[in-house]
Amino acid sequence: MNRIAFPNAFSDQIEIAGTITKLSPNAAGKVIVSASHGGELPGGLALRAGARAVIFNDAGVGLEQAGIGSLILGQTYGMAAATVSCMSCRIGDADDMVARGRISHANELARSVGVYMGQSCRQAAEMLTHAPLSNAARDAPEFTEYRETIDLPGSTRKLILVDSASMIAPGDAGQVVLTGSHGGLIGGNPKFAVKAAVYAAFFSDAGGGIDDGGMSRLPALDDREIAGVVLDCMSCRIGDARSGLSTGRVSHVNRRARSLSLTKGMVAMQAVKKLCG
Repeated sequence: MNRIAFPNAFSDQIEIAGTITKLSPNAAGKVIVSASHGGELPGGLALRAGARAVIFNDAGVGLEQAGIGSLILGQTYGMAAATVSCMSCRIGDADDMVARGRISHANELARSVGVYMGQSCRQAAEMLTHAPLSNAARDAPEFTEYRETIDLPGSTRKLILVDSASMIAPGDAGQVVLTGSHGGLIGGNPKFAVKAAVYAAFFSDAGGGIDDGGMSRLPALDDREIAGVVLDCMSCRIGDARSGLSTGRVSHVNRRARSLSLTKGMVAMQAVKKLCG
């Protein structure tokens, strides 16, 4: 968990999280400020946690507005939700989000308590403590993260599709993993670049963003001799590994991936076939 950076009057009402997949047991009823992308799946996790309201990163918004899918979901189930612009703070870095984040989108429930475009993340979070608490944790549908292992014909490595990088397992070592997650380091910490010693890893570039935050995993992966690739958020839906494989297009690669003949503009399937061998 990141440190709380709010006045005492709000500190017990707001939870700051580098990723929505790691909330405290006391998140229910609080405003969650999470540096995760604002897609449907993170929104569903916030609902299931019983959040009063949530703020995410808009991840460049992206194809079919997948980066802000949580806003409609929240509105449907009575949870105020907003996103900060990826150009205002680094995705994956909740402390930076609180320090520099600026609201880019908000649903009607969030706007009704005073959240507006261009507002600071800090002020928006404080306003959201006045949002009504819904029964979303009870009523919201179950959201299941997708995982599939694929053996491509003639390949020497398996392809692992996961909607969230949190689903990467130690047994995936040596394989090619394509995730729906953003390519930003969680809290700027290189040890969180990937959970296993995979051969290669794909992420969404999350719009690139300020300080190239949406692709900050790439150098960290280089340090571990792992090929790192990010896909253009406008070519595939963030949070959806199958979309990444079917329509994704490479926007950036690290040094290791470049040495394996991967290049910007390559379609994801072509890149995957090269890496799987």
